[in-house]
Amino acid sequence: MQQKGKMPKLNRVTDYIWDIPIDYMEKMRVPGRLFLSPTLLKGLEIGTLNQTANVATLPGIQKYSMAMPDAHPGYGFPIGGVAAFDSEEGVISPGGVGFDINCGVRVIRTNLTENDVRPKIRKLVDALFRNVPSGVGAKSKLKVSDSELRSVFEDGAGWAVEQGYGVSEDLEHCEENGRIELPGELKVSDKVMKRGRPQLGTLGSGNHFLEVQCVREIYDHNIADAFGIHKGDITIMIHCGSRGAGHQICTEHLRVLEKASRKYEIELVDRQLACAPVQSKEGQEYFTAMCAGANYAWANRQVITHWVRETFQRFFGSDIEMDLVYDVAHNVAKLEEHTIDGKPKMVYVHRKGATRAFPAGHPDVPKAYRSVGQPVLIPGSMGTPSYILCGMERAMELTFGSACHGAGRVGSRKAAIRKYKGEQIEKELLAKGITVKATHPSVLAEEAPAVYKSSADVVDVVHRLGVACKVAQVVPIGVAKG
Repeated sequence: MQQKGKMPKLNRVTDYIWDIPIDYMEKMRVPGRLFLSPTLLKGLEIGTLNQTANVATLPGIQKYSMAMPDAHPGYGFPIGGVAAFDSEEGVISPGGVGFDINCGVRVIRTNLTENDVRPKIRKLVDALFRNVPSGVGAKSKLKVSDSELRSVFEDGAGWAVEQGYGVSEDLEHCEENGRIELPGELKVSDKVMKRGRPQLGTLGSGNHFLEVQCVREIYDHNIADAFGIHKGDITIMIHCGSRGAGHQICTEHLRVLEKASRKYEIELVDRQLACAPVQSKEGQEYFTAMCAGANYAWANRQVITHWVRETFQRFFGSDIEMDLVYDVAHNVAKLEEHTIDGKPKMVYVHRKGATRAFPAGHPDVPKAYRSVGQPVLIPGSMGTPSYILCGMERAMELTFGSACHGAGRVGSRKAAIRKYKGEQIEKELLAKGITVKATHPSVLAEEAPAVYKSSADVVDVVHRLGVACKVAQVVPIGVAKG
């Protein structure tokens, strides 16, 4: 039986793979599988382990309930959790996606160097902060009608490009081309519309950010060349999601699926795992709404990209290159084909705080990268490196084509605010050559670099496992936060 406060004996598979035995909890259908280095294993929280085991009790789960190296406790599923469910007999759960549907990351490459940007970084960060609305109550510069907003939910980044916020090549370099086709009729409540309208094209708050970065290291020159990335280049990383619209979609469907769990007699070990059979009316309505939320997030990042480009062009001229490398989601459930027990099978892969990492040759990888594999974007924290990786074939065998999504928190926001002072964090970052602008000093305190795991340690695990190989390290020189 599960011991809530006691760490169980894990089965070591390799130095970087550890299994939670199936008898750790009575109702587990599959083992749990943790992808951790010995160092990260020492910091594993019992809550993360228990949530990974809890997910293993859900109907239709395939192979393992998985936790990536950045995993930490979340709502229902751990953040950093991956689980795949049979497309006919499995379930779908909002807890496996999260409230910020399609929170994700995109990277823009430029032909600027650090020497070009460093002398203007303070004014540049101030301008980015002004031109991209951020913070809890951020209001969009856009005015969209109900019909336009519905088009955002249906067409995603494509809507933004059609409105002049980008170019068609941007869509080719987005996961799913920046749009998941809705499997059912779009049903969006008045509350979702009310929350979504004023927030389209806003960064949000919390761990969301806009970073000006410099490529510090290249680990694989062939793949870096394919991605168009070179040492010394300036890149821009955008990290945000579906804002209040996605949160409202999740909130509304959680209520429905809590009732559905009882209706379909699904015994839950944790009510936060509320779910429904994936082929049920409730399950498909949630999936459709989640896809709409994902599309909103892609449109949101696309609009922000346009304003970032405008800002850079005012500083450095209209002829600078600013091409999208890639945009990848890390809070989403998707219907995908994977090989299980030697046979192809359709499954709903839930990635919550986990990034898709498809290998070379996969049809869902953009043509420009198909010879090497999909870019995998792993942000650090304000004062630590981020990484650009590339999906590898081993990911399809081990993790349903998934990798980690970031550094992973090791402390709560409240504890961080008690421990750190935003003004001091700003000074420490400036001493490292990092210019930061935020809506309030408390934002810097709750996002202090020390409250995150080492991004280098986390990335090293997926690299050593062969899930995603390191291509480049990028370091922040300017950060705008909400």
